[in-house]
Amino acid sequence: MKILVFVLAVIAGMPVARAADTAAGKALAEQVCAACHGANGVSVSALIPNLAGQKEKYISAQLATFKAGKRTNDMMNAIAGQLNSSEIESLAAYFASLPGAPAGTATSQQLPNVAKTHVAFPGDYKGTYTKYMTIDFPDRKQVRYYFASPDAMAAAKDGKPMPNGATFFVEVHSTKLGADKKPIKGADGFLAPEKLLFFTAMAKGEGWGKDIPDMLKNGDWNYAVFNTDKSHRKGPNQAECFACHKPLDKDDYLFTLKALRDAAMKK
Repeated sequence: MKILVFVLAVIAGMPVARAADTAAGKALAEQVCAACHGANGVSVSALIPNLAGQKEKYISAQLATFKAGKRTNDMMNAIAGQLNSSEIESLAAYFASLPGAPAGTATSQQLPNVAKTHVAFPGDYKGTYTKYMTIDFPDRKQVRYYFASPDAMAAAKDGKPMPNGATFFVEVHSTKLGADKKPIKGADGFLAPEKLLFFTAMAKGEGWGKDIPDMLKNGDWNYAVFNTDKSHRKGPNQAECFACHKPLDKDDYLFTLKALRDAAMKK
């Protein structure tokens, strides 16, 4: 009877539905999606939605929307943009097949290979690095100062790719507020800093990307967040950095490459 229905459908020119490959969806989820959503569909953070037990059509529709850029999220646009329709269907089928996430605040562990960073705090960055850019973040009430290592500056000046060892370091400061509770400008025209909050960094080292899934990998770049005492901050998910920087492969994964080159040419 099933064969007859299939034959009649083909004769009539009707599309024949193919079952999504749940096993393929599971493999992809465990390799990539687990970095944020957990291999079992229970996310690694309360800020990231659980996918376990979500309706299959809903998941596939959202992934297709992210892929098309109709729904905006830097991380999901970058990841979904790399998926083909079969992978979207397989992921949707896999997450939909899982039991719903448990009630409460349960979270999954971050993927060890993605969470691990090789980036160390650059000791004398104030004395050896070049401050090449300042950016205001008024919505966050922050101002950020960007520093580049000498080898990064040299490569930028020569128009060459960033070498292993290149490091970019950012001081993140809260801003002074006026009577209206809004950030105020300093003498340099940027928001006036008040307190150092933390540091962020990205650095490149030989082989640092070998254990990162291709859909997340940024060449051999790694990322890190440091507390003001120079210790690594616990909690930040390196996968989010990878996903945001992923579309910048033609710019050596750097958001500030143009500003870096402009500053390097002035030295």
